Amino acid sequence: MDEMDAMTEEKRKLKERLLELEEQIAETKRRLPAHSVKPPVMMDLLALEDERDLVLERIERLRGA
Repeated sequence: MDEMDAMTEEKRKLKERLLELEEQIAETKRRLPAHSVKPPVMMDLLALEDERDLVLERIERLRGA
């Protein structure tokens, strides 16, 4: 596997992870009550969004490479 194939494979895996994260974020948002948001649920949501942002940054860096 050459460097280009490795980058393509990494991009594919990152895009798969991005889809998983988007699904998890949507599910977590559905669990948020309209009032009295529970801190653990909010912490889950923030952690998922942070990871999603990191994955997006990595994908962008690979596009520029």
